[in-house]
Amino acid sequence: MKLSKISRGVFLLSLLFCFGACSAENKSDESNLPEPAKSIFSHYVKIQTELSKDSIKGVDEHANEIAAAIKTDSKKSFPPEVAKQAADVAQAKDIKAAREAFKPLSESVIKYLAANKAEKGNYYEAYCPMAKAGWVQAGRAIKNPYMGKSMLSCGELKN
Repeated sequence: MKLSKISRGVFLLSLLFCFGACSAENKSDESNLPEPAKSIFSHYVKIQTELSKDSIKGVDEHANEIAAAIKTDSKKSFPPEVAKQAADVAQAKDIKAAREAFKPLSESVIKYLAANKAEKGNYYEAYCPMAKAGWVQAGRAIKNPYMGKSMLSCGELKN
């Protein structure tokens, strides 16, 4: 009988650990960023995710949403050139052009995170030495938007 109580305790602790680990991986859904930054980061991560899958599906729409959010932000949370960077991503006609346009947008998003000490544990900065570029992603598992499926895990977390 005593062993089964211990076994149940271990099982419950395992479940709690798994729940905590799974929650940490999906924490970006619980972002506490102020608007429009919250919306900008949400759209940015969707672009990063699509590029990591070697896809540009919806990238133009998400990039246009970022540009619009920046242009209508009365607080001027992001410099106006970030809207231009997002527009450049939106205008990309293929995956190569989208990835190149994504680099300066990523630099700006990284700067925002650093300047605002924002979202530690929700968003992670990563860097790929082969692409010589960084990005921000939700979750700790590397999903490289510059190399896609051919080298999806190439890179390292910076924070």
